[in-house]
Amino acid sequence: LSKPNERGLLEIGLVNGSIEVKGYDGKEVIIKAVARENSEEDEDHEDRHNHKDREDDATDRRGLKRIPSNAMEIEVTERNNKVSVESNSWNQGIDFKIQVPKNFDLELSTVNGGDILVENVNGSLELNNVNGEVTAKKISGSAIIDTVNGKIEASFVSVSGDSPMAFTTLNGNVDISFPSSVKATFKMKSDRGEIYSDFDMSVDQSGPKVDRSSKGGFKVTIENWVYGKVNGGGPEFMFNNMNGNIYLRKSK
Repeated sequence: LSKPNERGLLEIGLVNGSIEVKGYDGKEVIIKAVARENSEEDEDHEDRHNHKDREDDATDRRGLKRIPSNAMEIEVTERNNKVSVESNSWNQGIDFKIQVPKNFDLELSTVNGGDILVENVNGSLELNNVNGEVTAKKISGSAIIDTVNGKIEASFVSVSGDSPMAFTTLNGNVDISFPSSVKATFKMKSDRGEIYSDFDMSVDQSGPKVDRSSKGGFKVTIENWVYGKVNGGGPEFMFNNMNGNIYLRKSK
């Protein structure tokens, strides 16, 4: 890092693969990447769908043993403590295991074929997945976490005093733990699930919202959000899913 004693930012986006980031007592960002090997079944499947184009190739390789080739392209750049990781994961699945100093901000995303795991990091976290889970353990600071097909699980050691947060998935449970002293206003909605919590909160069910149109008349919408103030209220923490339950717990 250009400034090893100051906070940094790790930015990585994948199309295929998983991301694991853990905080440690050090001043460097350590990156381990492993390319996923395409199986012979995958190649045979591709051959069947491109039969005419691959007839010659199938004949040429008859009687030969396949030698695995884990071709992988990765580029890592660092500027003013911002570490950016780019790869050819669009055609080669890659699994990353990364260590960062404990006080670090993260912007992580992946689309297919992997989960996101973050552990022991204190910072501003933006974790985005599409087809996979997102798990954050022993984190501090603030987080915006979302996925489409997968559960979200996060446990906070401490939270930033004035930062809003959001935890959203379409298909999967949302399971979040906060310190019992957290001050926040929970905004909650599960379309086809239940909401459970062991926090004492004053609950308010949102009512119909009425807007006057500029052309005359009114528009009425019902969103079915549930609001709950914890320890007197504070920044808004949003929890939203469609298929699954929401669990809001006190950290043990």
